[in-house]
Amino acid sequence: MTTDSTHAVEWTAGEWLNRPPALRTDEEDGALLVTAAEGSDFWRTTSYGFVRDTGHALLAPFARDSAVEVTFRADLPELYDQAGLLVRVAPDTWVKAGVETSDGVPHLGAVVTHGTSDWSLAPVPDWAGQDVTIRVSRAGDALTVRARTAASPWRMVRLARLDPEAEATAGPFCCSPERAGLTVRFTRFATGPADRGLHEGV
Repeated sequence: MTTDSTHAVEWTAGEWLNRPPALRTDEEDGALLVTAAEGSDFWRTTSYGFVRDTGHALLAPFARDSAVEVTFRADLPELYDQAGLLVRVAPDTWVKAGVETSDGVPHLGAVVTHGTSDWSLAPVPDWAGQDVTIRVSRAGDALTVRARTAASPWRMVRLARLDPEAEATAGPFCCSPERAGLTVRFTRFATGPADRGLHEGV
């Protein structure tokens, strides 16, 4: 797998799903700083029994046979603070992947939702405060989710189904289910060709 052929997506090219209460662009490096609303989240039913569709996501069209990458600083100190990349088809059909704090430790994971949500995650304590890139590649009927830091290679996170005919959007997201005041620093939003193979680069 290579990301050499990706090209940047301007922050102004996407449309906000649930515009955050505060956001600004850093004049020095162009990073997008997004402050999440208290109680913001994406989840449907499973185990918790509630439906939330209040997270913040900057979404652009996600074509078939393409990939999307988002880079952000994993500075997520409180329970359920989360940031990463959202792929969305409808309120009940979406995938979010990124870093989320649970039990006091950053975890790399994904939530796949087709009517109801599931959740898979793995601890990545050494990723705290690091710049993390999430990559979702769309090919055929599948989304392949990978992640890395500047100091670590790509790792496989999830393989999830997506209808190949679905009209999807994708881009950076953040949520703060338990508190106010979370601000996430996004430094990159890019698109490019889909990965050539599931295990390429592993």
